[in-house]
Amino acid sequence: MSDETNRPEPDQAPEPDRTARLEPDGTIGSGRPAAPGGVSRPQPQAAGWGGQTPEPVVPPGQPLPVNPRRRAADEATPPPVADDDAPTGRISRATATPVGPSTAPVDGAEPAVQQPVVEQSVHGQPVDERPAPDAPAEQDAAEQDAAEQDAAEPDVPDGDASQDDAAEHDSDAPTAAVPAVVVPADVFDEPTVVRTAEPDEFPPADRRSPASAEDDEPPRTGSGHLVGPSEHGRSRWRRPAVLVPLGVLALLGVVWGADLALAGDDVPRNTVVAGVEIGGLSPAAAAETLSTELAPRVTADHVIVADDVEGVLSPATAGITLDVDATVDAASGQPLNPWTRLVSLFTERTVEPVITGEETALAAQIDAFAETVDRAPADATIAVEGTDASVVPPVTGRQLDRDGAGDAVTDALASGGDPSTPIELPVDTTDVQVDEQDAQQALDDVVTPALSAPVTVRGDDGTTAELDVAGIASALRFAPGTDGALEVTLDPAALRTALGDQLGEFGTPAQDARFQITGDAIAVVPSVDGTGIDPAALATSLRPVLTQPAPREVTASLGAVPADFTTDEANALGIVEPVSSFTTNFTNGASGTNIRVVAEFVDGAVVLPGETFSLNGYTGPRGEAQGYVPAGVINNGEFTQAVGGGISQFATTMFNAVFFAGLEDVYHKPHSYYISRYPAGREATVYYDSIDLKWRNDSETGIYVQTQWVAGGSITVTFWGTKRYEIESVSSERFNVRTPVVQEKPDDGNCNPQGGANGFDITVTRIFEDPTTGAQLRTEQFNTRYAAEPVIRCIPVPEQAPPGTAPGAPAQPTGRRPRSAPRPVGT
Repeated sequence: MSDETNRPEPDQAPEPDRTARLEPDGTIGSGRPAAPGGVSRPQPQAAGWGGQTPEPVVPPGQPLPVNPRRRAADEATPPPVADDDAPTGRISRATATPVGPSTAPVDGAEPAVQQPVVEQSVHGQPVDERPAPDAPAEQDAAEQDAAEQDAAEPDVPDGDASQDDAAEHDSDAPTAAVPAVVVPADVFDEPTVVRTAEPDEFPPADRRSPASAEDDEPPRTGSGHLVGPSEHGRSRWRRPAVLVPLGVLALLGVVWGADLALAGDDVPRNTVVAGVEIGGLSPAAAAETLSTELAPRVTADHVIVADDVEGVLSPATAGITLDVDATVDAASGQPLNPWTRLVSLFTERTVEPVITGEETALAAQIDAFAETVDRAPADATIAVEGTDASVVPPVTGRQLDRDGAGDAVTDALASGGDPSTPIELPVDTTDVQVDEQDAQQALDDVVTPALSAPVTVRGDDGTTAELDVAGIASALRFAPGTDGALEVTLDPAALRTALGDQLGEFGTPAQDARFQITGDAIAVVPSVDGTGIDPAALATSLRPVLTQPAPREVTASLGAVPADFTTDEANALGIVEPVSSFTTNFTNGASGTNIRVVAEFVDGAVVLPGETFSLNGYTGPRGEAQGYVPAGVINNGEFTQAVGGGISQFATTMFNAVFFAGLEDVYHKPHSYYISRYPAGREATVYYDSIDLKWRNDSETGIYVQTQWVAGGSITVTFWGTKRYEIESVSSERFNVRTPVVQEKPDDGNCNPQGGANGFDITVTRIFEDPTTGAQLRTEQFNTRYAAEPVIRCIPVPEQAPPGTAPGAPAQPTGRRPRSAPRPVGT
């Protein structure tokens, strides 16, 4: 900090001294006049090397400021001893001439004073004579204060030694080498004082963070000359703190480059693809390794498991393969990051294999497996067999997650695992509402008491009927309740069936709507509601009685009983016209009887839209109890007799009605041999519980079946509904004709001779045409193959030989032998 009180007054300023002198501390001093007004003008400082700032200029006649740190060092150092051989430096003569750049006068500034140039004759080592760089125009305030403080309070030895004094005592005092110094002019063109240094007087200054004005000295060397910025910078780069890291970096760079060069185009080291190591291999070798070790595991059949269901997945069938080239490309490419290359020495680099395949083919296999996995949830319930009831445990619903299964398969194949290790596929489960405990409670609380005794049903008029235990058991129904419990109810229709004719004793029965045919027209006969016990009302009133002990009775009120098939329902079916009709002829009396029985049973059947009609299912068993008699059938290729024979003629007649109505053929089986009374390729046989005739009403209206049987003559089947098509039948020529074989059999009473017939193939085409325009809509083909009917000859059995004589050899049949086990093939 500057101290204005210590500055010399203007009238005390000495006269300007133009003589340069060597100060005792080794500096060259010169005088300059004080600033006008008695105030010292701030002197700009020239920046020293490395950011150091020279000491301020001292006016002539003032003591030279001494750095306290230097003075302490001087006091601790003994005076130098003269050495005759040491070089000496003397200033022989000094004159002042102007130096430095010429600058224009500054407004308000003192005129520049020409400064002398000091001519020196120096004996000693040469020094750097480069001019010091100009001082910056502005200086930190703290540095100025420090400079003013040093100038105001000098600390020097007693006496003011001038250059002349130094010259006078030169012979007596030790001489020091004083380097020649060129003093640059400051911005005021005034001389400055630059100090020289003794060898190793000060350590090099840290130019990065000057601490104070006394530390801001130019770097010095042991030879006593100033150190320039280039030389000082080079000395810093030579320090170990800089050279060692640079050397390490350079070494690492060499290692990195060598490692990268040695790797070349090989797969990066420690690269693993699905457990197969290919690191360090060439692309060709890596491809061969993957093709040998990984590709077979990808395409091999794999075991798949979903919950407790197990299956087999065939990736090869789905077109799933390992794309070897794409996998090698994905694994190749040397990393340039040095850290990545270093880490690769100690860790594995995992690369996913590239798997290709057809998604639709894989989805098809997953869908096929899902059919064995998927199941609907089944609540716990109660099974009733006869009059015995038991709990059926629940079954949790599950469904294979198709998308998740595809991902699981892809991930497993990409991992290259063992094909025998099952691939777990995800399954979505659905909980049930009724558990086993709930079902057991319903069994104990309701079902067991319900089946303990019959119930008496009493009408308003006192009429009674008994509902036995078997009837109650047949009417019990079970369903989940809203609270998770198992609810027990009664089916009204089952109750009516169980009571049977007893319901007729309560009021009058209802009459269903029906169809009546008159000539070529059909009409609906309206339904009639009856009176009696309403089965639905009976079920509601009977339910609480079932848990009561015997004897039990329920009172049923009589009311209106609606018909099961109402007039509106009949009219909505659209049965308004005949859509097809077909007739076949018969001559056998026994077969005719059976045809009449089945025709009467089927007559009036109504097939709703979308329903499938089954002849066996509609008629039920066809035995003697139902009115059928023995008639001709074909059994194991031979004509024989069986109860219900001849029904195939009715089946053939109905099949042709289906054919020409344009309805869907679900299943039919032609006879094994061609029978001449049937149209070739358009006929069907049936045998109860093994061979059936099924067709579906695929129209939008109902089908009413009308049968007409003519004694000893024919059977006609007519379908009524709404006509959709005009059907035309076209038959091909018979081809692949086969001739019969001849069979001779012993006439033991079971041999039926046959004349035989050729076998052949035939194709029948059904053509669908628009009934209004006649345009062809579509076609459908029926291919039939008939076997050749064998010729059977019955050979008389030879008479028994008299006792004591050798019997003759039995006759041997020729041709094909019949099968040992008879097999029914139809009638």
